[in-house]
Amino acid sequence: MLHLSLNRARQMKWLSPRVFAVTNSCFSTSAQPSWTHGNSLRVPNLIGGKFVESQSRESIDVLNPASQEVVSQVPLTTSEEFQAAVSAAKGAYPSWRNTPVTTRQRIMFKLQDLIRKNMDKLALNITTEQGKTLKDAQGDVFRGLEVVEHACGMGSLQMGEYVSNVSNGIDTYSIREPLGVCAGICPFNFPAMIPLWMFPVAITCGNTYVLKPSEKDPGASMILAELAMEAGLPDGVLNIVHGTHEVVNAICDDEDIRAISFVGSNTAGMHIYSRASAKGKRVQSNMGAKNHGVVMPDANIDATLNALIAAGFGAAGQRCMALSTVVFVGDSKPWEEKILERAKALKVNIGTDPEADLGPVISVQAKERICRLIQSGVDSGARLLLDGRNISVPGYEKGNFVGPTILADVTSDMECYKEEIFGPVLICMKADTLDEAIKIVNKNIYGNGVAIFTTSGVAARKLQNEIEAGQVGINVPIPVPLPFFSFTGSKASFAGDLNFYGKAGVQFYTQIKTVTQQWKDFSGSTGASLAMPTSQK
Repeated sequence: MLHLSLNRARQMKWLSPRVFAVTNSCFSTSAQPSWTHGNSLRVPNLIGGKFVESQSRESIDVLNPASQEVVSQVPLTTSEEFQAAVSAAKGAYPSWRNTPVTTRQRIMFKLQDLIRKNMDKLALNITTEQGKTLKDAQGDVFRGLEVVEHACGMGSLQMGEYVSNVSNGIDTYSIREPLGVCAGICPFNFPAMIPLWMFPVAITCGNTYVLKPSEKDPGASMILAELAMEAGLPDGVLNIVHGTHEVVNAICDDEDIRAISFVGSNTAGMHIYSRASAKGKRVQSNMGAKNHGVVMPDANIDATLNALIAAGFGAAGQRCMALSTVVFVGDSKPWEEKILERAKALKVNIGTDPEADLGPVISVQAKERICRLIQSGVDSGARLLLDGRNISVPGYEKGNFVGPTILADVTSDMECYKEEIFGPVLICMKADTLDEAIKIVNKNIYGNGVAIFTTSGVAARKLQNEIEAGQVGINVPIPVPLPFFSFTGSKASFAGDLNFYGKAGVQFYTQIKTVTQQWKDFSGSTGASLAMPTSQK
């Protein structure tokens, strides 16, 4: 089992002794007698290169989802502290934007090395605060690390264009320049990956940043920020503030913040998009999803079953690319029986158990919502093939555990289908033909991802061409692209014009400046011409 020593934990200077104890105990839920009374459990803000204790009297408990133990406390950042963070970012911007891109890249090279060295620490923190298994937490970190590695090539990614002699003695070229102060608002489900989607690309482009982690699991962001400063990031380039809707609204309204990245629910995402874009800001907002897997009769049985189980129940279904809905083309009964058999074999336990397949969901409220949506499906006529609502983990009876659940005979008018459940619930639907399956998928308001499982290239190409979704997997259940491409959610799953990371991510965090220059001998000038300039001699 992974273990984080107390000395290594204390390198996280912002952590209180109680958090040292919880972290060092490898997900322990017992009280630690070594706690020091009077020491704050509060997670500080990061302002101008310093971890600063918030003066706010209000805070939110960060709870271990497996035990309800208080891991730390997140302050509701005051308006003065928020302004200090923005001011620090604004003050650091002139020097940082003029720092050579090669220097900014070298910091990213050092950061990716430090993230690799601290992978276990980050994973354990994520498991403690978010609940996912250690293996899944490591994957969380690694997928974010890939974006850091991509940012190491910013010298090439940020290149402009040049055309010589576009007219008589005139050259034109374009350059990509940073925007200024940017901000990111993060969800709970990927505490490391999503922050790493945001600030590494932004700051390597030459921007400065204000990051708001989820109030449910801020620890990974704090560790990443500390590693970034250890890698050489100057003071004020990356700042962190904590809170809920008041801080979010402050980010939307602040006139010094030029662009906002958000990942989370549709309600919050559309509020941020509307409010911030009305202030003239750029916004990229990744929101809800209802990802479908279309299973053709000719699909490879074992590979398809493994894909459906992993993508449907992994991370307890708390992924925006979770394959939560499967559409069987033709007879579904043989598939249902095999899925049921494999789902029953999955082990639900605390995330540090090396044999655990899925851990708890994030909160009591999340569990209650998941259970309500399961019941709504049953009440609407769906068949409950597997019910995970009453699962209990010995020793962790207070944990937010929901076991694998399967609903069959679901139709598109049911609430359990229309809503994003965000839990370990696999919804099974039926279609007589591929055309009907495509219609079912396209009718759904969301457009994050779709997968098809088949051995027919004709069927795969048909779905690829006709489906209305940003990401398509062909025998790939979770088609999240590597950072050379962009995360391309669409329809109600995304608001904005430029997607996360890849070329679109660089374009989002930069603006184009076009320069037209002329160098020639003006000694023979014949005087001013008031006619509109043209490209002709």
